[in-house]
Amino acid sequence: MLRLRFWLLLLTNALIAQALPTQERRDADFASVRTELAHDRSGKRRDPLDKYFHESTFHPHYDGRFAASKLPEEQRKPALTALVQTYFSTMSTIGAQTWIMHGSLLGWYWNRRIMPWDSDVDVQMSEDGMRELAGYYNMTMHNFDFPSMEGDRRGKGRGDAKGKRRSYMIEVNPHYTNASTADLHNVIDARWIDTETGLFIDITTLRRDREAEARGYKGHMYSKDKHLILEDDIFPLRDSVFEGMPVKIPYAYAELLEGEYGRKALARSSVENHRWDRERMEWVKIV
Repeated sequence: MLRLRFWLLLLTNALIAQALPTQERRDADFASVRTELAHDRSGKRRDPLDKYFHESTFHPHYDGRFAASKLPEEQRKPALTALVQTYFSTMSTIGAQTWIMHGSLLGWYWNRRIMPWDSDVDVQMSEDGMRELAGYYNMTMHNFDFPSMEGDRRGKGRGDAKGKRRSYMIEVNPHYTNASTADLHNVIDARWIDTETGLFIDITTLRRDREAEARGYKGHMYSKDKHLILEDDIFPLRDSVFEGMPVKIPYAYAELLEGEYGRKALARSSVENHRWDRERMEWVKIV
């Protein structure tokens, strides 16, 4: 009887182990993910050994496994818009709670769009959402059909009659399980990557500060990039629109933006060689 119980317990543990999602701790190197490039343009050789994500050698907002150069300005904006739309569409399907933050939230504040000089998008995600990505969606590819974009890097003709097919990849940093802000080389927990242009969305996890909670400070939260946030500043999330896509934004968005960028960032009408056109409700380049 004891031997039978032993083998039943062993079998049960084996089944549980198979049911639990795991993430292999490996570097998704150039050879395993490359699409059309012949050479790896990531900064892997120059980066610390424990750093997982390697930005390109030519620009920090491009993934050198998928791009060899920056996009021209007229191509970057539609590519970033597509990043936003495909990301939030996919996260909605997955059911992962996520919202825009930092510079992207500032763009939302002005006119619900990406700032024309920006070359990246920033979002946050709940701890449950990140575990969902890591356990079930890491290294998955997601395809979307778009109307052919004028001046597209690879030209027209790919995809079906509806237009052009673009592929995006979810990649989770295996160091996301290390919640310490001392892990300076792995502050980005995951990325949503355009495998054609190399542009990506940085995804950081909003975590509960359990040490602060143990000392009696409730509602203290943080991300590994050392942003300290109160729970009431984020939740309940508000429904809004960004780049024509339904999105979530933090509850106290104005206070968060003032704390990060200063009050002037919400009022100044000239920045980065652009001026704010009140009638057109957009940033216009100063020529």
